[in-house]
Amino acid sequence: MQKSLAFYTLILAAFVTIAVFASSTQKGTETTSSSSSSSSETSDISQVIKPVNLDKDFSFAGEAFPMNNFDVRERLDRELSRNTYWHSNTLLNIKKANKYFPVIEKILAENGVPDDFKYLAVAESDLRNAVSPAGAKGFWQFMKPTGKSYSLEINNEVDERYHLEKATVAFTKYIKRNKERFGSWLLAAAAYNMGGTRLSKEIKLQHGNSYFDLNLNQETSRYVFRLVAIKEILTNPRDFGFYIEPSQMYQPLADFYEVEVKEGVSNWGTFAQKYGTNYRMIKVLNPWLVSSKLTNSSKKKYIVKVPK
Repeated sequence: MQKSLAFYTLILAAFVTIAVFASSTQKGTETTSSSSSSSSETSDISQVIKPVNLDKDFSFAGEAFPMNNFDVRERLDRELSRNTYWHSNTLLNIKKANKYFPVIEKILAENGVPDDFKYLAVAESDLRNAVSPAGAKGFWQFMKPTGKSYSLEINNEVDERYHLEKATVAFTKYIKRNKERFGSWLLAAAAYNMGGTRLSKEIKLQHGNSYFDLNLNQETSRYVFRLVAIKEILTNPRDFGFYIEPSQMYQPLADFYEVEVKEGVSNWGTFAQKYGTNYRMIKVLNPWLVSSKLTNSSKKKYIVKVPK
């Protein structure tokens, strides 16, 4: 009896072991099959790394690049490659361009500045109200003295370097002055980066006639090439592997109305509640309001954007 029970127990244990093994094998096969299918599905979007195409004409603000010069080709290749494969930053700049370029383009055109200079805002700040370690602020990275010299209000409560429209008007005045001084839009851009006084000294020292003749500091030597690289990628993103649907772009700010403010505002949160919105949205639409209040003792008129 005990021998029979032991025998049947052994048979049952063997059966259970075989069943568990078969089940495990089946799950493993299913997992492998699923993994293989998933791998097949994602293989179509694998990254392709290839050199950028330099066999074409390049220009900035109507001024051509001498692509028969090996030094020019290699410097441009560097900036095109760097921005093409700096994926997250370039992807976000393409999205933001759809939001902010319409505002910038209109002001550049109204003030006689080539449309290509909108790419300078990308190079300077990645189309955001950035702050540099040196204290330059806004899309155009104005230092405080420069901003004030171009009629931007800058104090503890208002900083119009963050006011896209007003700062862009100031930029057009600045870059046109550089163009008048140096006679070239490319040199005007270089002067914007390194300063007109320093550029004048280098031109005199090196007896250069164009941007491409000059051996400048590393940042300025790359600056104009970077502008052209940004222009090429943002103009033709799919040529560089960026596929973004229109619905994925950041949309221009349009759903707002303007309110005249001629008195002081004790608290922008209270102001926001009055107009059925919140403090955050007032700041998003009006980043130049850098305090929680506005004293406005001079009774100056301000235009504040309020979401609808």
